[in-house]
Amino acid sequence: MATYLVIGVVGLVVLGLSLLAGDFLDGTFDAIAGDWFSSAVVGGFVSAFGFGAASAVAAGAPAALALPVGVGAGILFGWFATWLTRVVRNGGSDDVAQPSDAVGHSATVLTDIPDGGFGVVRVRIGGHVLQLNARADNEVPAGAEVYVTGVLSPTAVTVAPTWNALT
Repeated sequence: MATYLVIGVVGLVVLGLSLLAGDFLDGTFDAIAGDWFSSAVVGGFVSAFGFGAASAVAAGAPAALALPVGVGAGILFGWFATWLTRVVRNGGSDDVAQPSDAVGHSATVLTDIPDGGFGVVRVRIGGHVLQLNARADNEVPAGAEVYVTGVLSPTAVTVAPTWNALT
């Protein structure tokens, strides 16, 4: 049982190193099979294997049963570490929304857009709020719903009023 506990502690050390120094260890096992053998996955597998097998021995299981229990626990935790690594790696970003991202989105007119002049619109894009100068072909009153149709500059867009079938 002591051997399995040592294996579990070694796995925790590898897992801790991968969490604390992940940037340095990132790619260490990528030549083997990408995400399947990242340092977090190896650490999770080894620690779960050691502690799973030690738990089986402590419960009175023979060595022939302790090894499969450890391997099963290791595979389960290794799969979980792989899944969690992919979720974190493919998660959202904190990129700032740009006016070009607003094209095709609806916006609310904050200040009147005069004929041939500029007004201000508010656009919500993926949790980000942009307030941009806007120009339209016709006069648009404040509070109207519009669509962003193009980008004039880093701070200005063109808009068109939405079409309402009921009016």
